[in-house]
Amino acid sequence: MKYDNKKWSDMTLEELYKKKTVIKSAAIGLGIVMIFATSILFYVAITEKKPALAVISVGFFMSLLPIIISINQINKEIKSRESK
Repeated sequence: MKYDNKKWSDMTLEELYKKKTVIKSAAIGLGIVMIFATSILFYVAITEKKPALAVISVGFFMSLLPIIISINQINKEIKSRESK
């Protein structure tokens, strides 16, 4: 896989749409896995009476923030180019 470290402003509109699709797909997949893992941790936290596990499971979703920020930046770049 080729890794390119282009800025959003250096990419073409087609590359931005492709990158948005890839990142969005990764976010959906990771989100589904996190929901599954969170539900398991909540179950274990309740049955084992360890509330720290419940707190950790809520913190999982903080790892989705960089992905959401990237998607928002791509959307802004696409909108700015389409308005020109």
